[in-house]
Amino acid sequence: MTNRQAAIQIIKRLRRNGFQALLAGGCVRDMLLGRRAKDYDVATDARPKEVIKLFKHTLKVGAKFGVVIVLLEGRQVEVATFRTETGYTDGRHPARVEFASAAEDASRRDFTINGMFYDPLKKQVIDYVNGQADLEKQVVRTIGDAKQRFSEDYLRMLRAVRFSTQLGFAIEPKTKSAICSSAKNIVRISGERIAMELEGILVDPNRSAGVSVLIESGLAEAIFPGFAGERANFAISVLGKLRKKVDFPLTLACFFAAFPIEFVLEKCAILKPSRSQKKHIKFLLEGRGELLDKRMSLAELKMALAEPYFWDLYELQRAIQRARQESVTALVNLRKRIKALGDVELKPKPLLNGHDLIRLGAVPGPGLGQLAQEMYIAQLEGNLQTAAQAEQWVQKWLQKHRTIQK
Repeated sequence: MTNRQAAIQIIKRLRRNGFQALLAGGCVRDMLLGRRAKDYDVATDARPKEVIKLFKHTLKVGAKFGVVIVLLEGRQVEVATFRTETGYTDGRHPARVEFASAAEDASRRDFTINGMFYDPLKKQVIDYVNGQADLEKQVVRTIGDAKQRFSEDYLRMLRAVRFSTQLGFAIEPKTKSAICSSAKNIVRISGERIAMELEGILVDPNRSAGVSVLIESGLAEAIFPGFAGERANFAISVLGKLRKKVDFPLTLACFFAAFPIEFVLEKCAILKPSRSQKKHIKFLLEGRGELLDKRMSLAELKMALAEPYFWDLYELQRAIQRARQESVTALVNLRKRIKALGDVELKPKPLLNGHDLIRLGAVPGPGLGQLAQEMYIAQLEGNLQTAAQAEQWVQKWLQKHRTIQK
């Protein structure tokens, strides 16, 4: 059973029991656009208690707001009671929820293209907000007064940019003007929520258009104070040179490609990135320019290739070069070197371990670490291939560096 089939089964059962039930929101928009919907949500006049009574397996986490998750044959479908929302005091959550009609429910939603319903049994679109007209015009427009809609939930400003990016739609002028005048309030939203919307914008192939809107509207600088000027605009060019499918840390590195790493790590803190994401972004930004070094040794190349984010670094550097309209010859030649390596082991086990080095006369301390590192580099270069060769190399090294051992 697909998500859509599960949603239709739920609608049928609600209808059999005398309730109104329709598909709602984004799935209707995507269906009309011929796009595959991620989720299929149901809107109904049945109250949460009535929904829970009709279905054996439910999750009641949002029941007080009129939302119940119905579990049906391994699928989860959100079933929401038609409602109005009032009393937004924190710029995100309503203080009061009252159950209402389908038309009133549509009027409290964010954008016209998301405010339509669909009756899958009659195959009929129910549109109280002129969403179909805006789909044809390819515009993102708030339902009702834009400033009021954004004051109810400031995250809607980023959602407008995300829908514009992902659908290739323009943002309607009054809606865009309201985003510009309210942009500073975006920081009232949690960093995790901001990060989710930013990710949706940046990983989309149309990302450079989305970032243009983020910069023009003031949202980018509101989220990341100091993100402005030519260095900010450079992000548009770099992001436009990426391949279509990339991950969030790489796009963030491209977004901040012209900024110092200290600035980036400080400003990204608002997004609450995971430890892995921070490590990923730091590796990419610290590595800017390194792959252009024609003198890179074989050992350095192998160690770089062994890093899990190497190819993201390569993609970042290529995008930067193209954005600057500079040569990518060094990167092309580097790729040829990598191809010539074949299936060589990039991170082999050292021929000798620390105990072996001490047995041969090395003294624990800084000198031992330097010896181990230099021996491993010689191994990666292909100069040492057996333990016996490594022992001879270590003995010569110790003779040459006796002062280090004291």
